[in-house]
This record gives sequence, structure tokens and C-alpha cells, in this order.
Amino acid sequence: MSKRKLRMGMVGGGKDAFIGAIHRIAANMDGLIELVCGALSIHNDVAKESGKMLFLPEDRTYLNFEEMIHAEAKLPADQRMDFVTIVTPNFAHFAPAMLALENGFNVVIEKPITFTLDEAKQLKKKLDETGLMLLLTHTYSGYPMVKEAREIVKSGKLGKIRKIYVEYHQGWLSKLSEREGNAQAAWRTDPRRSGKSGCMGDIGTHAAHLAEYISGLKIKQMCASLNTVVEGRMLDDDGAILLRFEENATGVLTASQVAAGEENALKIRVYGENGGLEWAQQEPNTLTIRWSDKPAETLRAGSNYGDRESSYATSNCRTPGGHPEGYLEAFGNLYRNFILALSAKMNGEEPHKEWLDFPGVEDGIRGMAFIDNVVASNQSDKKWYDHVVE
Repeated sequence: MSKRKLRMGMVGGGKDAFIGAIHRIAANMDGLIELVCGALSIHNDVAKESGKMLFLPEDRTYLNFEEMIHAEAKLPADQRMDFVTIVTPNFAHFAPAMLALENGFNVVIEKPITFTLDEAKQLKKKLDETGLMLLLTHTYSGYPMVKEAREIVKSGKLGKIRKIYVEYHQGWLSKLSEREGNAQAAWRTDPRRSGKSGCMGDIGTHAAHLAEYISGLKIKQMCASLNTVVEGRMLDDDGAILLRFEENATGVLTASQVAAGEENALKIRVYGENGGLEWAQQEPNTLTIRWSDKPAETLRAGSNYGDRESSYATSNCRTPGGHPEGYLEAFGNLYRNFILALSAKMNGEEPHKEWLDFPGVEDGIRGMAFIDNVVASNQSDKKWYDHVVE
């Protein structure tokens, strides 16, 4: 158990940055973390103003991540940050993460983990060398009912898994928003900052991770079709993939950011020999299970079903049944599990198995391989493309 708050530094996430504020709320949720320093913007005035807004000391409001990491490494052990959270655009993930690891700091990082697959593999090598820890914020794996779905599949109650459907539909890029002053749209649709894929890199990776997380099966092959619907856009904003998983399961993944009117419609259905389950991010407290030989069941987060509910679900519920728990709480669950596991390690204790349930570098590597292989499959003349990770 944690004997003190762990000290967090942040790279990116300054004034008006969406995801930086989300990370800080999630980190504060359980009172286990204290933000002590930051390199919050590449613009000096924004970095300084952001530091003031967050009540950071002037001497720990840094103007770049190199300055922050080197300065923090020189501080006494009872003052320096314990880990760094990186919330920059994709192209600026690898350098601060690698420098942090090289200087003995654990890392929390936004997905996708890096800009290229090779960079992700370099981070894994460095983690293996140092024994440090990394959290990759695939937020949707933090929901209690997602964890319950995974445990139901793992229990074998559904029988052998046959089919997986996962979809992630948004509408916020239905227009050429990147040319209309939308900063989020501008970097996410720019291959120099986002990478070789737009929609599939941004939200398709979440869908793929969710499919593998719940089913326990790895994607082995894919047949992808990517579209750029909005004229003038440089990257894909829509696409569909036929999937082949381990153990002969098959699936379909669709992702779109031009589904006008949709908000954040992530949904998954997993079918086995005996039945199937369904979960949707916009109704996250509900998990529906359908059986071939008995009536369907609706499970609700926090409803205290006794032996029916797994420890992974109950340990990630924060409120009694009927009180909605959403995106922020799921984010907070990732931080809490990571911090409890890290604190146990720092104290020479054995972490609970539930604390170790958070995405890490292996998930990051699979995410980068997913992007590479989706793009290659889309460009290939052959129907099926091997999902190569090594």
C-alpha cells in the first residue's frame, strides 16, 4: 500500500489542452498523486502561465522536457518526481519517454505510444533494462463492466469465442475542421504530427485494443479498407477491417470520424458457442449477456451481485449502483492501479493482481503494429495481410 503520495511531472497538457486536464483530474481522483512539476507547452509564455494556473513553483515550471527531466534527476530522492506523464501529440511521445526512462523515471503516456513501431520496441527494451514501469492510457479498459466482460469470457461461460464486432464512430471531423481553427483536428489529421493513419491511428487502435482485451485473443490477420471522405484531408477519416483472431475467431472492426451526429460511439459485441455479450461506452455501467438457452441478462456496475461479479469489476467501481461512472472514473482507475502497483514495487511489496491490470508497453507495441499493418493492408493487392508484430 502507498506510504505517501507519488510525485508526478507532466510534459504537455498546458492551458486549454483537453487531454492534459483529463489526466490531472484522473490523477487527483484518489488522493495518491501530487503534481510537482511540468514542461507544459513548447511556447514559453503558455508554459509559465500554465504553471501559475496549476500553482507549480516557478523553479519547477520548465520550458522544455529536457530541462525538466535533467533538473528533476538532480533533486534529492525525497523531492524529485517519481514519474512523468506525457500528453503531447503523437510525434512528441518517444523522446521525453526515453529520456525519462534513461534518468530513472517511470512513465505514463497517451496512446498511441509512439510515432513508429520501432520507437515502441526501443521503449520496451529500455523498460526491460531498467525495470521501470509504464502505463499506456487505453482508457476504455478502465471501465468496470469492460473488466467484467473480460472475466466472463475468461471463465469460459460463453464457450469458445467465434465472432467479435467492434465499432468506434464519431462525427466531429465531418467537416474540414483542421482548416477552421480546431487545434485538435489540426494535429490529428497531420501526418507529420499524428502518423501514417488518422482515424484508425486515433480511435481504431482503441477498438482493436478493446477487442483483444475483452476476448483474450490476439489479432492474427486483417483485410483493411481505409477512406478519406472529407475532401482536402491528408489522412483517413473512415475505415473498416475484417479480422482473423487466434483460435479461428473472426471479427469486424469499423471506425469513422465522419459519422455525422455521432459523439463517442464505441461498442463491442463478443459471441461464443453458448452466448454473447455487448457493451457500449455511452452506456458504460451496463453489460448485456445473451444466452442461447435462457433469457438475456443485464448486469449493472456497482450492483453487488456477490459471487456473480469479479474482483476486477468491483475493485474498479467507485460508487453504489445507479450512480453513473464514466470516462473520468475509467481514466482514474488506470492511474490508481498503476500507482498502487508502482508504490508496492517501491516498498518491496507484492502488488494485488487487480492493481497490475493496466495497459503497458506490450499493448503499445501491438497498437503501433496495428497501425502499420492496417495501412499496409489497405495499400496491398492481396486480400489478407499478416498482422506482423515482430
